[in-house]
Amino acid sequence: MTAHPKHHRFALTVLLAGLATLGPFSIDTYMPSFPDMGESLHATPIQLQQTLSVYLLAFALMMLLHGALSDAFGRRPVILVSLVAFVLASIGCVFSYDINHLLFFRAMQGLSAGAGMVVGRAIIRDLYAGHEAQRLMSQVTMIFGISPAVAPVIGGWLQTGFGWHSIFVFMALLGVLLFALSWLYLPETLPPVGRQLFSPRPLARNYLMVFTNPVFLLLSGTVALHFAGFFLYIASAPVFVLQHLKLGENQFAWLFIPAISGVILGAFLSGRLAGHVSPRTTVKYAYLLLFTAAGINLVYNLTATLSLPWAVLPITLYSTGMSLAMPSITLLALDLFPLNRGLVASLQGFVQTMLNAMVAGLFSPMLSWSPIALAVGMLVFLILGRITWMTYLHKQQRAA
Repeated sequence: MTAHPKHHRFALTVLLAGLATLGPFSIDTYMPSFPDMGESLHATPIQLQQTLSVYLLAFALMMLLHGALSDAFGRRPVILVSLVAFVLASIGCVFSYDINHLLFFRAMQGLSAGAGMVVGRAIIRDLYAGHEAQRLMSQVTMIFGISPAVAPVIGGWLQTGFGWHSIFVFMALLGVLLFALSWLYLPETLPPVGRQLFSPRPLARNYLMVFTNPVFLLLSGTVALHFAGFFLYIASAPVFVLQHLKLGENQFAWLFIPAISGVILGAFLSGRLAGHVSPRTTVKYAYLLLFTAAGINLVYNLTATLSLPWAVLPITLYSTGMSLAMPSITLLALDLFPLNRGLVASLQGFVQTMLNAMVAGLFSPMLSWSPIALAVGMLVFLILGRITWMTYLHKQQRAA
């Protein structure tokens, strides 16, 4: 692995985290505008919820290609082209005059917003190995984790001051800024000699190789199920914040800041543990936090009336455990296929985002009507993630 000065590594960390922010900013920033958008576009709450679902579905489908394209053509071109597409899609959202046009351009945003997140993971693994890779991925997660906390706050300010169109103007400007910084500072980490042929037959063979690998599916499923327990509350934020907590449209920070603080804390702890304890031990610690959080959350919702800060503290603890486990499990998956890291990152993101789309489009509408139902949903997703992780450990023990 190539050694990089600390100041270069810090700049790369910030840039990769910034590129990854397009995903959460495209999800969280416009949530405070749901009531205004519904009135302006004559859309029902279910139709507005589908603007999130269609974004996530497109996001997931394009994730299948982002990594493979970067394996074939290099990391840098894929990110730059995707940023241009994101800016154009955001401008389309600004000028949407009915719900159908908005759904179309939200899908276009989804097709372009995931490149930084997917290709960024491959860039990290291109440059670093072992605990250095875990440490850098944790640092990216820490900085990236700030964006979901900041996004709804910015969205609330923009909504209050300028209306919902200004939120998509903000997204377009963010895309322009990231394009300029990437053009100037993003390195190409995959030399031509290491690139894969972008041809249907070998590409299909590689997809099949990765996506039929049981270990990959178990590791990707574990990360996705852990995150689903957290994302259930993010997707349900308009109902959870406005109806259950009885807060205003500019008070989404009461949910997002504590929850994302947990993400940042978990990533920090993961980085500190890197090189001192094994990935499996790190995940073991994470499960102590996850099950404690999910248990407290369920008991609280069964026995008490929702109030701040108690309603959001278990979510904070859960996101800490989720973020503590994520870098270790992600790197285990990336190391399964060293020659196809971009493709692996794509498929890993696809699994997670497809589940997120199901959470937003199916489970959130089913469960968000009741705080107790949300708490049960979190616990069920966690238990399923625990089952996939234990199955992975069992397979590794049998193979040893």
